[in-house]
Amino acid sequence: MILAAGRGERMRPLTDHTPKPLLPVAGKPLIVHHLEALQAAGFREIVVNTGHLGEQLPAALGDGHRWGVRIAYSPEPPDALETGGGVFQALPLLGPGPFLVVNGDVWTNYPFARLSTRLAGLAHLVLVDNPPHHAKGDFSLGDGDGRVGESGTERLTFSGVSVLRPELFAGCRPERFPLGPLLRRAMAINQVSGEHFTGAWRDIGTPQRLAELDRELQQQPITGNS
Repeated sequence: MILAAGRGERMRPLTDHTPKPLLPVAGKPLIVHHLEALQAAGFREIVVNTGHLGEQLPAALGDGHRWGVRIAYSPEPPDALETGGGVFQALPLLGPGPFLVVNGDVWTNYPFARLSTRLAGLAHLVLVDNPPHHAKGDFSLGDGDGRVGESGTERLTFSGVSVLRPELFAGCRPERFPLGPLLRRAMAINQVSGEHFTGAWRDIGTPQRLAELDRELQQQPITGNS
C-alpha cells in the first residue's frame, strides 16, 4: 500500500492544485518512483489511498498497467483518515496476510525485494539515520534481537516503510487515527521488529527538500543500496 491521501500542508502552495505524490521529481511523479521500485521488487498488487485532490491520482495512474502493476484505490474524505485510519479502511483490499506499506511522500532506494512478508510479530519497520529536521528520531533498535522500542539512548527515524499484519488493527474502528499508537502498543509486547537502512532516503516534506532531491537526481542519479 502506498499512502497518498495527505493534504501536504507544508508543501503549499505546490499542493494547492496537485496531490503531493504527483509532484514531479527527476521528470516523473514521486509516486511513480515507488511504482517502478515495487514492480522491480516483484510486487504486482498495489493499493493507493486518496484524499486531497484524490481524483487526480487515478486520472494520472489509471490501473497501473503502464508500470506492470495493478492498482486498487481506497478513496477517503478530503481531510483524509491519517495513516492508521487509512490503512484500516483499506484492509479488505489488502487481504488476510502481511502487507508492505510505504509513505507516498518519501523517496528511497531501499531494496523492497528483501522485505519478507513472513514476519514473526505484528510489524516490521525500516529505520534510517535521523535527518537534520528530525534529529531526536522516533524509536530505538535493540542490539542483536532486532526489536524496536521506545527506550534506548540511540534513536533512529521511522522511514515510512514497513510490513504490517492486519491483526495490528484489532479493535480499531472506521475513523480518523494515526498509526503510531498502534505501533507503540505492539512494541510494548515485543511484537515489532526492525532494521537499520543506511542507503538513500529522503523525506519530501517541504518545497525546498523536493527541489534539492530533484536537483540531486537530475545531476547524478542515486543508485545502489545497503
